[in-house]
Amino acid sequence: MNEYGIVAAFIVGLMGAAHCVGMCSGLVGALSNPTSGNLKLSGHNTRSALPRKMQRSPFAHQLTFVLSYNLGRISSYTLAGALVGGSVSGLGLLFNMDAYLLFLRAIAGLMMIATGLYIAQVWAGVMQIEYVGKIVWRFVAPLANKFIPVKTPFQAMIAGLLWGWLPCGLVYSTLTWSVAANSALEGGLIMLAFGLGTLPALLSMGMAATQLSYWVQKKTIRILSGMILIAFGIQTLYIAIAQYKL
Repeated sequence: MNEYGIVAAFIVGLMGAAHCVGMCSGLVGALSNPTSGNLKLSGHNTRSALPRKMQRSPFAHQLTFVLSYNLGRISSYTLAGALVGGSVSGLGLLFNMDAYLLFLRAIAGLMMIATGLYIAQVWAGVMQIEYVGKIVWRFVAPLANKFIPVKTPFQAMIAGLLWGWLPCGLVYSTLTWSVAANSALEGGLIMLAFGLGTLPALLSMGMAATQLSYWVQKKTIRILSGMILIAFGIQTLYIAIAQYKL
């Protein structure tokens, strides 16, 4: 994986802007727009995310809440990447897992290709893996609801940590690359890069700026980004097959 895996993860986060906005728009919109009214999370209506005293505060206070939320969200991605990458690395110290790791790298390459097809709007099959995460989210959602309405930046960060586990096909597909990285550090860096890639879209949404969203939705940009991801996937798949033959 190494450098191109990190670059690919960043591209997925950046170009997945529309999907990210759809998944997190409720909470981020409420954090950045105190007049947004009720916030719906997992089927429950809640009050506006910002406390009254913050609703009268200037732009900087709203930005603090949005940044705190995104800090928590990206931290959860990074932690997940480090955990899965480190777990595989630990198993490798106990068992001979060379063939298994090559298999994981091949899966990661296929997921890169599938994600590239999704970014290019050719095939959305990679989104089907969101159904797996819904099982976990059933247990996390009630806890996440307890932090709404958000009253402090710390609560916003905790909300972000919990919302980081919201079922998302892009997150899960990128997480497979962390598994194949066979390293807690590389796994964490891959998911950190993905999280940083999503940051501009969610910040621009939160700050009511739309230029970035328009830019990443351009057909030419999406096709080019998708082709880059597909190329990374083919390269990863080729390396796995070549190492297996050796």
